[in-house]
Amino acid sequence: MSKPSIGDQELALLHYLAGHEHASVGEVAADFGEARGLARSTVLTMMERLRAKSYLRRRHVDGVYRYSTATGPGEVMNNAIGQFVEKTLSGSLSPFVAWMSEKAEVSDNELAELQALVAQLQSRRKET
Repeated sequence: MSKPSIGDQELALLHYLAGHEHASVGEVAADFGEARGLARSTVLTMMERLRAKSYLRRRHVDGVYRYSTATGPGEVMNNAIGQFVEKTLSGSLSPFVAWMSEKAEVSDNELAELQALVAQLQSRRKET
């Protein structure tokens, strides 16, 4: 079962916390929050919502709650992409691929990754 959806700001916060494990609300507010003009109370609310959605966990250490991610950033990104494809694109990747072919600047490395993914998808289809 997939986890509840999250917004862009929550996703950014999760990425921040993935690189700053065991951070307190004060530490996150001073770094992540201040850079985005967010009050400490807003950061606390976001962190508690993410904890309620099972994206974060917290431990009480020396009188302070320390937060860490409950999942890896890859799982969070996969969940966000899956929700985008299902909700915004009605489950179809074709609009995204069309957008990429017309608008996106794709580096040689990204193009090689995309080609490898297509080869992997074709290989899976042949197996079934």
